[in-house]
Amino acid sequence: MKKAKKTILGVHVAQRTKHTAKVQQILSDYGCSIRTRLGLHEADDNVCSPNGLILLEVVSRAGALAQALAKVPGVTVKKMVFGE
Repeated sequence: MKKAKKTILGVHVAQRTKHTAKVQQILSDYGCSIRTRLGLHEADDNVCSPNGLILLEVVSRAGALAQALAKVPGVTVKKMVFGE
């Protein structure tokens, strides 16, 4: 039996409050390709980090999604593939 590949995109968003709308629009456009989405940023009572990290488990169109996100200023995308 062939193991299914798992593709994870790590998306670093600098100045996340400035780029939130564009990043969210892209994620919505590719919503049917995203199985899992986890957003991380440092936050407590006194601090809310200007940068954020989004981890995406992608089931299809990972390359196109990564390219679309990378076009947004301040966004860096890294790809991990497991099960190759």
